[in-house]
Amino acid sequence: MKTKLLQLAAVVSTALYLVATGAHLFELPRKMALSPADYMMMQQIYTGWQWFGVAIGIALLSTAAHTLLVRADRQACALSLAALIGLAATQAVFWAFTYPVNIATHFWTAFPEPFETARQQWEYSHAASALLTLAALIAMTMSALVHNQTGKGSSASPA
Repeated sequence: MKTKLLQLAAVVSTALYLVATGAHLFELPRKMALSPADYMMMQQIYTGWQWFGVAIGIALLSTAAHTLLVRADRQACALSLAALIGLAATQAVFWAFTYPVNIATHFWTAFPEPFETARQQWEYSHAASALLTLAALIAMTMSALVHNQTGKGSSASPA
C-alpha cells in the first residue's frame, strides 16, 4: 500500500508540475512574437505561480522515496531513477537559467538588457523543463506499471 501511495503522489505531483511547464511550452510561439511592451504585460499573469514549487517538491520527494522502495525491482527502479533525474534536471535548468532572469527583471517588472536575450533564456528554459517533466512523468508512470505488473515487493506472483 505504501508503494502505491508513493506512486500516486509521484505521478500526480509530476503531472501537476507539467501543467505549469506545459503551459509555458505551448504558449512559447505566440509569446515570442509579442512586442517587448506586450510581453512585459503578459508576464504578469505568472504572479503566484511559485506555488507550483510545492508540486515539484512533492514530485522530487515522492519519486526519490519510490526509487528507494522499489530498488529490488531492477526495471522499476531504473525507470523511477530516470524520473528522479529528469525532475532534478528541471530544477537545474530553473536555477541556472530561469531564476537568474527572474531576478534580473525583478520578476518581470523591469525591462532586462538585452531584452531579447533575457526573453529567449526564460522561454527556452521553460520549454526544456516541460520536456524534462514530460519525460519524468512517462518514466514514473512506466515504473509504477512495471512494478505493479510484476508484483515485486508484494505478495502477488510475477506475471
